[in-house]
Amino acid sequence: MPGEAVEFLTVPALAGVRHGFLTRQGGVSTGLFASLNVGLGSSDDRASVHENRRRAVAAVAPGAQLVTLHQVHSATVVPVTAPFPDDERPPADAMVTATPGLALGILTADCAPILLADSQAGVIGAAHSGWKGALADIGPATVAAMEQLGADRSRIVAAIGPTIARASYEVDAGFRDRFCAADPAFEAFFAAGKPGHHQFDLEGFIAARLAAAGVRTVVAMGVDTYPDATRWFSYRRTTHAGEPDYGRQLSVIALPAQGE
Repeated sequence: MPGEAVEFLTVPALAGVRHGFLTRQGGVSTGLFASLNVGLGSSDDRASVHENRRRAVAAVAPGAQLVTLHQVHSATVVPVTAPFPDDERPPADAMVTATPGLALGILTADCAPILLADSQAGVIGAAHSGWKGALADIGPATVAAMEQLGADRSRIVAAIGPTIARASYEVDAGFRDRFCAADPAFEAFFAAGKPGHHQFDLEGFIAARLAAAGVRTVVAMGVDTYPDATRWFSYRRTTHAGEPDYGRQLSVIALPAQGE
């Protein structure tokens, strides 16, 4: 993978806002982390991770400053006006800004990255949503935080990037029961699996919660991170393979710098 070009996916509905869901290609890391691993929490070489982050931002939002969080599977959203030092990243799973020149970055390896924008208001957001964050409504919480900066949820566009798909996301009955205890209607996001198990539609659940919160344009990309090891890091695939560690890919959204 080293030597390949940086690759990222975009969503037409977010046209006009610099954004990208980056694959694992185009970086300098090797081995388990080949090659665009951006995870500071991994055991990868720190210098390689920083170079990968630099390459990722340069590809998607040249000149922007990357902002990332210490992601903890919460429903906590923070407003940002400047990057955080690596060792001072707040424990949170979403951020919002109206500050030009910042690239909001979300790290994932099966969890869902959500990029959001109200282009008219000049407000963007980015969220990390695993099942815990999804159940705690991290998506709607990000929408509410964007409104505090002047966005209107009826104008917000939300894109759900590459994440583990229902076909790859087997869960047990206790997992399903946790969701159904919150709302019996959530059973619709679980399909029958092998005895005592179900297949969970994380992407569909996130999309439904955003729509219920009043977001009119929600794009679910439908890209499964589990089966395609050439493009995506996957925590579940790593676990099934018995590997000792795994990389993280980056999803980025940025407002243009002033003067652009």
